[in-house]
Amino acid sequence: MTASPQDIDVLIIGAGINGAGLFRDLCEQGLRVVIVDKADFGSGTSAAPSRLIHGGIKYLETGEFRLVAQSTLERNLLLRNAPHCVTPLPTVIPIFSWLKGIPAALRTLAGSTTAPRSRGAVLMKIGLALYDFYGARQRVMPRHALWSKKRALGEIAPLTPRIVAAGTYFDAKVSHPERLVLELLQDGIKASPGSQAINYAELLGADGTTVRYRKPDGVELALKPRIVVNAAGPWIDRVNEALGAPSKLIGGTKGSHILLDHPDLIRALNGRMIYFEADDGRICLVFDYLGRALVGSTDIRDSDPDTVRCEDDEIDYFLQSLRSLLPGLSFDRSQIVYAYSGIRPLPASDAANPGLISRDHSAPVAEAEGARSWPIISLVGGKWTTFRGFAEEVAEIVLKRLDKPRRTSTAKLAIGGGHGFPEDSATRARWIEETARKTGAAPERAEALLDRYGTTARSILAHEAKQLVVPLADAPDFTLAELDWIARNEAVVHLEDIVMRRTALAITGRLSHRDLGRIADVVASALGWDAARREVELKATQATLTERHRLRQQ
Repeated sequence: MTASPQDIDVLIIGAGINGAGLFRDLCEQGLRVVIVDKADFGSGTSAAPSRLIHGGIKYLETGEFRLVAQSTLERNLLLRNAPHCVTPLPTVIPIFSWLKGIPAALRTLAGSTTAPRSRGAVLMKIGLALYDFYGARQRVMPRHALWSKKRALGEIAPLTPRIVAAGTYFDAKVSHPERLVLELLQDGIKASPGSQAINYAELLGADGTTVRYRKPDGVELALKPRIVVNAAGPWIDRVNEALGAPSKLIGGTKGSHILLDHPDLIRALNGRMIYFEADDGRICLVFDYLGRALVGSTDIRDSDPDTVRCEDDEIDYFLQSLRSLLPGLSFDRSQIVYAYSGIRPLPASDAANPGLISRDHSAPVAEAEGARSWPIISLVGGKWTTFRGFAEEVAEIVLKRLDKPRRTSTAKLAIGGGHGFPEDSATRARWIEETARKTGAAPERAEALLDRYGTTARSILAHEAKQLVVPLADAPDFTLAELDWIARNEAVVHLEDIVMRRTALAITGRLSHRDLGRIADVVASALGWDAARREVELKATQATLTERHRLRQQ
């Protein structure tokens, strides 16, 4: 049965971080917006970042000072607006010379397509001072410092003695990026109840005035937007082709990461990230992500986001880079618990070095023409950290075209579980005590879920209080009741949505075969699956985790 068309202000195609950020902004302005994704929310490129919220210190080399200024500001805002999942990350840069890299850096600033092969202490000092300068707006973290070789080796004993010094500064990390995407969507719907966020939406066709989709429950949806925003990331050109506006906007690169079960490395890092030059001059990183050592990332030309995976040669590169940086530790493939990869939706470029392709963003417009009655705004490029600023820029374009005023700024607007998040230790203690009293949870449990979900934890704990609390066998800090609440309240369609995106169970390698089966039972009960559907979901999730992400099944 063909659905009757619904008039809406904006259709956003692609529910990654840029699409979700724009959805929330437009909903806050009172617009009626529908956002759709062909898979789960935040399941594409937005699920494959280095899990950093950073100012982009390396962009200083290419003279992208405006991007550094925006990135450091947005980092500082996120530390305030999403404190439940964005937290400070002290960072150490090993330095291997005193003067190298200055001529190469000057050539890069002048437009050279080769980055400095090595960055000495003098160049690093200048860069860190500039980074502090650009990060001054809404500053919440300390300024940089330089460590002597003696101090660096004293702080991180396994470091190579080849260093001459180390630079230190602060950036930030995001613990659950996919949840942040979901929370932006949920906040948008609260602000504009007539708006919708639909995952696993199948495009049925577009005739120039109406775009038709099929929802996961089989219901068809016909939309008549005034403006279409293409936020499909690496799929942008494919979506524009389907909408009758062919483009060649994207020239993606592949970024891969691995996670290691390596307690000695975690102890050596002591909460810090090491941001380092590999032997070939490329930039790599390693830091403690929820108890695992996250190592990344590569930057390789690629254009197929549907099949991208971390390959053997990339793993070899990571392990060799770690052995060279940290000769006091051992590294091998048996330590890998998870691997992932994604395509960065960078602007089309003929740069010889993928690392020098701009991470800045743009929003080109394909005006309405012929039978197509709506313009298409494509969100090209960008980075995780700057999603709010990018959304604000595009929202201004949309509001101007629709002749609508801006009602509110998102600059200081809390996100999801960041609403009402305790700002200091005394307020935190009161929140935990009050929540424990109201829900009957142990204070330790209330604190653990506050750290995991922000203030959303109170609803989850209230749900747990009504059920028998059964912990997972191999991840006992998670309970089946907790996962049942997620299945019922967070737009879960498939089993992998819970283990890969609503939680960090998969990426941290803590998902055993027996626990996955128990989680499948919970989701089947919550969503009304029969035994056959449960088995299909279980096998599909196991295949995805082992074939694309190298998860070790316990």
